[in-house]
Amino acid sequence: MRPWLAGGLLLSGALFMGLAALGLARLPDLFCRMQAATKSGTAGAGLLLLGTAVYFEDTQVATRALAVVAFLFLTAPVAAHLLARAGYNLGVSLFRTRTDELRERFGRGGAEPGGTPPLFTPDRPAPPGPPAPPSAP
Repeated sequence: MRPWLAGGLLLSGALFMGLAALGLARLPDLFCRMQAATKSGTAGAGLLLLGTAVYFEDTQVATRALAVVAFLFLTAPVAAHLLARAGYNLGVSLFRTRTDELRERFGRGGAEPGGTPPLFTPDRPAPPGPPAPPSAP
């Protein structure tokens, strides 16, 4: 019974990871892709790790797998939120949206009062790039 349960968990995890990959390839914009990668990817990785813990029947393996699952569930949504907010503040376009509910609160790239200031402005230019390689004689 235990190998069947482990196989079911591993197969379910692989299907979720496949859905995450499909979402990354097919969804239209950054924010939809990020949702697919975060939700399906985290669920898939969690199921794969739980299937591994069930298969090996070892408390050490199970403890490590559960610790990694907890770490994934705590960090992946936060990282996706921060990346999405950075993309929004940089002005990444939204797909087929008529209203932008966050514009009033955050602005778009500092274009409105109260928004995040732009990264580079005329009074604060971009830092210089790396030096040019020396030319060969």
